[in-house]
Amino acid sequence: MNTHDVKTMTDGAAVVVGLGGFMEWFPPVVALTGGILTIIWLALRIYETNTVQKMLGKKESNNAQHE
Repeated sequence: MNTHDVKTMTDGAAVVVGLGGFMEWFPPVVALTGGILTIIWLALRIYETNTVQKMLGKKESNNAQHE
């Protein structure tokens, strides 16, 4: 199993936990903890996207690499 597969499964788990908390399927403490962890995980996944990294100047755009 590679890193991409693990991230995809974790993304799915984050969605299930987030929806479970929203639909009140879990006890309040589990829902709160799961909700916080879901927000953190999704924020990290958004942060590591190419678009955000380019906006922050961490990666060069494709145009700059070809010049």
